[in-house]
Amino acid sequence: MDVIESLRGRGFVDNTTHGEELTEYLATPGRRCYIGFDPTGSSLHVGHLVTVMALCHMQRAGHCPIALVGGGTGMIGDPSGKTEMRQMLTPAVIDENKAGLRAQLSRFLDFSDGKALLLDNADWLTGLEYIPFLREVGRHFSVNRMVKAESYRARLDSDEGLSFIEFNYMLLQAYDFYELCQTQECHLQMGGSDQWGNIVAGVDLVRRKAGKTAFGVTFPLIMTAAGIKMGKTHKGAVWLDPERTSPYDYYQFWVNTDDADVERFLALFTFLPMAEVKAVACLDGADLNHAKSILAFEATALCHGEAAAQEAHKSAAAMFGVKTISETLLASSAIPRGGDAGAMDAVPRLELSAELFQGEGMPAFKLFALAGLAQSGGAARKLIQQGGAYLNGARLDAWDRPVTEADFDAGDVLLRAGKKRYLRVLLTA
Repeated sequence: MDVIESLRGRGFVDNTTHGEELTEYLATPGRRCYIGFDPTGSSLHVGHLVTVMALCHMQRAGHCPIALVGGGTGMIGDPSGKTEMRQMLTPAVIDENKAGLRAQLSRFLDFSDGKALLLDNADWLTGLEYIPFLREVGRHFSVNRMVKAESYRARLDSDEGLSFIEFNYMLLQAYDFYELCQTQECHLQMGGSDQWGNIVAGVDLVRRKAGKTAFGVTFPLIMTAAGIKMGKTHKGAVWLDPERTSPYDYYQFWVNTDDADVERFLALFTFLPMAEVKAVACLDGADLNHAKSILAFEATALCHGEAAAQEAHKSAAAMFGVKTISETLLASSAIPRGGDAGAMDAVPRLELSAELFQGEGMPAFKLFALAGLAQSGGAARKLIQQGGAYLNGARLDAWDRPVTEADFDAGDVLLRAGKKRYLRVLLTA
């Protein structure tokens, strides 16, 4: 099966250009393709995973993926998917964000020996001269066609409107495609469905300016069964940076997948064979929950490494009980299938001074608020009054119940909010 059909079978493909010609292009190993990543933050989040995984599939199929960091376009701001102008970033912030993106992408892609490339469009965009650019590139663009693009049309209809600097974004992204085609023999650009207009503009520019055929593939916006944009939770985005979302919390995000999304997410966010993934469709009850654990393990291993996935799995088992997972369920997964899992090292932790718990100690509601298990002291009181707060496994029955040094076992106390939010508090001198 060719790689585009494989991606289509796993739910990646929303639209493509050129159909059979694209298949023929990718029939030869070593083809180059690229996806752009704007350095608007120091970390990618789960919402970026479809594009990252697509590059991984291309590499596994024998092609050379290019991750293009938008150090140049990041100074402009992509209007796609935004109802207001993005904040203008300084070069220093962009450089810092680029370093974070490089580190995260390197966990998914093998950049050794030219197997994948990590490029920055600032290398060619920042040196462009305005008048020559307009004469050589701008003349190929029709304003009438540009304003019909979804990303521009939505902004033109908004109260914020569309700034002139953002209006140039399509030209710059198209020029990226032309540059990569000329210097890297890259003829395929991929991206989210909101990038279709920009990608097609690049395909057209390559044809007009270089006389070459270029291709485009877009991916659908992934929504959960609950109608929520992928990667969004009550606590905000789920980050790929372990300093912002710990491997344990990342694991728990996937464990909490809606039943209706398990098969789809296994196809999109793991490399498990589709024959095994499709078998999940007929599961329910404990077997489906075991499939969620496998999804969580595989996704965490890809993002943070297998050692981190093992620790998160052990910690989850210590909290919720060891699961004996059938050897035949998604058999290609490396998840532990049972056994002792008493380690709790991956559970999120907070270090607090022992002085806070001496004498009369700290009221429970203040501790839960301080630990971030409730947004405020009032919310912590409500949590405890409703029976949703636990200390070392025992439900708290009084919001002002003092927590003292006596509650700490070897300087460690376990807090729980609701069914699945845990945090260890460790005492320091």
